[in-house]
Amino acid sequence: MRRSRRARVTYKANIISKTKMGQSESGQFHVASRDFKPRSDSCSGLRSDVPLAVVEEILLNLPAHQVVRVCRLVCHEWKELVDSASHWRERCRREGIQPQDVSRPPVNWRQFYFLTKKRRNLLKNPRAEEEFSGWKIVQNGGDCWTVEDNSVEIPHFTVAKYFVTSYWLCMKQQLIDLKKEGYSAAFMDQLQPHIKISDWYAPRCDCGSMYQICVELLDQKKKPINTFEPEPVFFPQWNDQQWCEGTSSQAK
Repeated sequence: MRRSRRARVTYKANIISKTKMGQSESGQFHVASRDFKPRSDSCSGLRSDVPLAVVEEILLNLPAHQVVRVCRLVCHEWKELVDSASHWRERCRREGIQPQDVSRPPVNWRQFYFLTKKRRNLLKNPRAEEEFSGWKIVQNGGDCWTVEDNSVEIPHFTVAKYFVTSYWLCMKQQLIDLKKEGYSAAFMDQLQPHIKISDWYAPRCDCGSMYQICVELLDQKKKPINTFEPEPVFFPQWNDQQWCEGTSSQAK
């Protein structure tokens, strides 16, 4: 008989996910207003023939990094256009990027845009598609960790496989180096982006189980700066075996 599972997911950011018995699939605006100044004679080339509204439309169809690194340097008018909040607000609108709380718009729309575009799942092999690649097994009790085919639907997701624990304690962890993932120390210290934590878990129907997760943000010496560790979740024997999602958004 299998019992609970514990999984420890350790980022640099450090995530610890613990569970006893069960299975888991480890964790995932309006047309711009013209708020820039009138043109001067400093802009050459297109300045006399192409209205700034047309230039803006062209820029909105170019990659954002190219607009910042190249187009912004063409002339004073283009710089003001690229630096305007309206340009980045419109980019966000067109790409379906919105703040979580629409009543509190970002102070810096360009920063918000690039932070959102940079957002991605930092876990390696979160859905057990490559067995245990990327994970470190910390505890392997009972019949040990394994991977099985998913037979219970997860809302809004198509997941073919999941991690399965056994009776007695099972723990796994993953360390993510944020610097290697492109998040420099200056970036983390100055912008302090929110870290979204999400993990799906489910019990076996024929035995009780316990699930727990811990996420730690570590400094360069791997000492915790911030820790997210909610209370353990307990499941009784003969349950409905439904998937549950644990989620939180943590500031750096």
